[in-house]
Amino acid sequence: MPTKKIELMSPAGDFESLQAAIQAGADSVYFGVEQLNMRARATMNFSMANLAEIAERCRKNNVRSYLTLNTIVYDHDLSLMKAVIREAQKAGITAVIAADQAVIAFARSCGMEVHISTQLNITNLETVRFYSLFADVMVLSRELSLGQVKAICDGIRKENITGPSGNLVAIEVFAHGALCMAVSGKCYLSLHTHNSSANRGACVQNCRRKYKVTDLEEGHELEIDNEYIMSPKDLCTINFLDELIETGVSVLKIEGRGKGPDYVKTITSCYRQAVDDYFNGTYTREKAQSWMKQMEQVFNRGFWGGYFTGQLPGEWNDTHGSKATTKKIYIGKGHHYYPKIKIAEFKIEAYPLNAGDRVMITGKHTGVVETTVSSLHVNDEGAKETAVKGDLCAFPLDIPVHTSDKLYKIVDVKEEQTT
Repeated sequence: MPTKKIELMSPAGDFESLQAAIQAGADSVYFGVEQLNMRARATMNFSMANLAEIAERCRKNNVRSYLTLNTIVYDHDLSLMKAVIREAQKAGITAVIAADQAVIAFARSCGMEVHISTQLNITNLETVRFYSLFADVMVLSRELSLGQVKAICDGIRKENITGPSGNLVAIEVFAHGALCMAVSGKCYLSLHTHNSSANRGACVQNCRRKYKVTDLEEGHELEIDNEYIMSPKDLCTINFLDELIETGVSVLKIEGRGKGPDYVKTITSCYRQAVDDYFNGTYTREKAQSWMKQMEQVFNRGFWGGYFTGQLPGEWNDTHGSKATTKKIYIGKGHHYYPKIKIAEFKIEAYPLNAGDRVMITGKHTGVVETTVSSLHVNDEGAKETAVKGDLCAFPLDIPVHTSDKLYKIVDVKEEQTT
């Protein structure tokens, strides 16, 4: 059993997700700024003006912060790339995740720690040795088996391959989240059909759709039923996490910068418990099944073990979108908090809220808080069973809320479909 701890790395698409990752026990977070990252198309991206606050929040919570600048970079991008890295270095961001040599070289010239992105497809020890000239951490290609990962980690220790810091090169692997049909995400389908390059962070995810096959000689069409043939299930390693840790990797990465804060908190919390249990000697397959049930409640396309267990080809979806067993429905927003009596007040803006409902509150400073409405006071009319659109309602809550916080009701998807 490895004696060193494993770094658990979580996605942060916005401040809500950043706070959720911190709450859930992430050791590090990764995020994008402006358009030079692999989630540039996402609505959730930080700006350079946010870097100082990101760095400060992470420092206060002893969390490492990683800026992703891992897209293809053209000449017209260089000035922006340099400005972002300078600002990140000034703010105190921990490291830059990069794939382009121009980004790697400039970050190193600024004295910033560099991590090699999975976009560079590191699959062997010789490539690790080469990039050790520039980087302390390397993300392996997603297509490697557990045996191949272990061979690389063993080789680093045996041959004492160190990075610029003088420490042994650390290996990072994807542990959970969306998988691409292409090798480590190097896909050109979106570019071909929409002139929107996945390698510039602008994938339209047309691989997640249904398709028909046409016989080009006679024109016959066959609809491919039951499977989305280019849309893999999500990677999930929690049920063999002990084997993954024992390969010698240093960092476990959770995918999901385009996902909501509830996803980030749930997935991070489960992997945090699993990692801690492993090092405490209390990790079991039975616990893993319980964590998988929890993770099924948030966005997922079904789970499989990726290529770690040597399964080729992948396992494909049979439905569109998420298979989450629960759904969050927007109800309203924060209005006031009474700290002495620990009562939170909300303005109902959409659907009704009932006493006994399971709810979620999300916010830039609040992160993600889940609770059950034990009692409900509406306007100045005292206790009621239901609050409707336009009402001010209040219920007990231990965590302060803010006016920018959002209130959601959490419902079971199967129950919603039968009503």
